Amino acid sequence: MAGSKERDRRRARERYERLQQERRERQRRIRQRLFIGLAVLCVLGLAGGLTAALAGGGTPTAAKSKAGPSASPSASATASSSAAAAVAEPATHCSYSTSGAAAAAKKVSAPPASPNYKATYTAAINTNLGTIKMDLLNSKATCTVNSFVHLASAGYFNASQCHRLVNTQGLYVLQCGDPTATASTKLTCSTASNAPGTGGPGYAYASENLPTAGSGGSATYKAGVVAMANSGTATSNGSQFFLVFKNSTLGPDYTPFATITSGLDILQKVANAGTSCSYSAGGGAPKEKVVINSVTIKQT
Repeated sequence: MAGSKERDRRRARERYERLQQERRERQRRIRQRLFIGLAVLCVLGLAGGLTAALAGGGTPTAAKSKAGPSASPSASATASSSAAAAVAEPATHCSYSTSGAAAAAKKVSAPPASPNYKATYTAAINTNLGTIKMDLLNSKATCTVNSFVHLASAGYFNASQCHRLVNTQGLYVLQCGDPTATASTKLTCSTASNAPGTGGPGYAYASENLPTAGSGGSATYKAGVVAMANSGTATSNGSQFFLVFKNSTLGPDYTPFATITSGLDILQKVANAGTSCSYSAGGGAPKEKVVINSVTIKQT
């Protein structure tokens, strides 16, 4: 009898220890899931903030243009997905979609679907502070250049302001390209749905020529690079673009389509003057007003 009772006690003890072990394991899994969930939320929140920074056609961000490059490098130079379908460059066909795109901030037609992919283009952004000249990368970002040339030739950028300046924390850009920011507009860093930094041409298209991500998933956009702002996805490019005046670190989500050949000193002067107000997503309206009188395209 004594041996039988001892076996029963041992079995009961083993069952108890097994149940306790299973309980601890369940708690460990619950804590692990909670930790992962919080980590994902933190990552998404950080990515969202960076994306907003350079988004375009949306709220200001590091070129929304109201900086990172949001469809504004809102400073927004807002991160966007870099999952655009790969296109062999130079592209021989371009797709510009009006489906789902906001109404054009200024009336303009869509660019031709068949780009002049063999052409060599230069552009001159004629501003109240002087001329910024650049070479367009037609062989590397054909559809983006095709759109920019089309908009410039239609006078789309005429009498508009560069509405967002970001000059801090690794992001050094001036965002332009939204005719909502008219030459006479007093920029107040408003976040209203129709505020400067939210406008586009009424069509959207895919990213091209995206840089390769380095350590940490970011890329360096060197001083002199001109790239497109977007609204956070790889197919939301419109009219807003940002000019980099000092090496900047961003997600590899913004299409480089030109390089500045002269006028970088103008951007640095604007940067030195600072901002007159601040956008919630970063950056602000330049104190030194930058008005684009016209953009001249030369084909060679």
